[in-house]
Amino acid sequence: MHISVIGTGYVGLVTGACFAEFGVTVTCMDTDAGRIARLEKGDVPFYEPGISELVAKGIREKRISFTTDVAQAVSKALVIFIAVGTPPRADGSADLSYVEDVGRGIAQTMTDYKVIVTKSTVPVGTGEKLREVINAHQSGTLSFDIVSNPEFLREGSAIEDFMRPNRVVIGADSDRAIGIMKELYRPLYLIETPFLVTDIPTAEMIKYASNAFLATKISFINEIATICEQVGADVQMVAKGMGLDNRIGSKFLHAGPGFGGSCFPKDLAALVQTGERVGYPPQIAEAAILVNAQQRTRMLEKITKETGGLTGKTFAMLGLSFKPNTNDLRDAPALALAQELIKHGATVRAYDPAALAEACQLVPELVPCTDAYETAQGADALILMTEWNQFRTLDFTKLKSFLRQPLFFDLRNVYDSDRITSLGFRHISVGRPSKAPAPAKQ
Repeated sequence: MHISVIGTGYVGLVTGACFAEFGVTVTCMDTDAGRIARLEKGDVPFYEPGISELVAKGIREKRISFTTDVAQAVSKALVIFIAVGTPPRADGSADLSYVEDVGRGIAQTMTDYKVIVTKSTVPVGTGEKLREVINAHQSGTLSFDIVSNPEFLREGSAIEDFMRPNRVVIGADSDRAIGIMKELYRPLYLIETPFLVTDIPTAEMIKYASNAFLATKISFINEIATICEQVGADVQMVAKGMGLDNRIGSKFLHAGPGFGGSCFPKDLAALVQTGERVGYPPQIAEAAILVNAQQRTRMLEKITKETGGLTGKTFAMLGLSFKPNTNDLRDAPALALAQELIKHGATVRAYDPAALAEACQLVPELVPCTDAYETAQGADALILMTEWNQFRTLDFTKLKSFLRQPLFFDLRNVYDSDRITSLGFRHISVGRPSKAPAPAKQ
């Protein structure tokens, strides 16, 4: 089978490369000529573990190719995946202009039956809107089917998520399209991946409901963390106790500076806007957004209180991407905090294994450093913002020799407080009592 993927961003390229690994012939199309030129050389324009190797293998084995020509992408493919951006508008609704542009391009160039699949995260009703766009711009009356096939890829483990997903959702109203999609996903069907076949609106809603629920879990545990700080409880043990209940589960119960990234903030806002449009504003989703915003403010207040003011202070920030194993800075809590610190007169020395160069472009006032230890030189405090593996085994004796004072804001709760205080640091985390070193014995 030959498929095309329109859009070579994170979702589109991972989708194309993984289908190529399944043995499917894939054409990836994008209007960005510079990006396509890079991809033709195997140069992937974002960081994701394993994707560069998978793209290189697909090119080498001639199962994946790249083009800027929509007609070429459409003519060759039976199935066309739309994986373009759906950024938020000012009111929180998803901007579907890129999706509609692709629909028009497909309509104007198709010459036979196509299965047209929305892989982008799109609000309920997009499938029908796309059908209208294609019907309106066809020169004839060629048949086609619309399918909703939402992605559930976690940045940092996207390839594993595609190859071994916990479910595949197919929303369609055509038995022919369902059969083609099942054939395309046959390698997953053979390993007994659960397949959920629904109508199109239900499939579209599954994606938003899933992300909203996960974001709500994060906001919930961050609220609990704030209460824990006031009553002297340990949020990590609270979360563990909650997570051992199978009805709750342990995932997404990690207190910290709040969620960010390309999905949760955007999808929550779009869900709220959808609810408002149909006359039922979703109160829990709105609360999750509010708590997340407040959590970022609390991190700034925590740092301000412990340091006695920000003006003239220097901070060593470890991690800038919104999560480990990605260079994605979209709505990253670290970047937002760095900007606030700088706005209040502080200097921020920063290091991230994958996102440093792009972060410095977005926030030119950042002082880029080559590793955690250079970051700490002359700083008044150390702030851990992204839990990259290399930040889990820091040499605190070495760090202490570089810092002006041994003050550590562990905003991802990576370290044990007793261990850090035994090394002479004051340890401030999220949802746990702050601890200082024991007074020296006389």
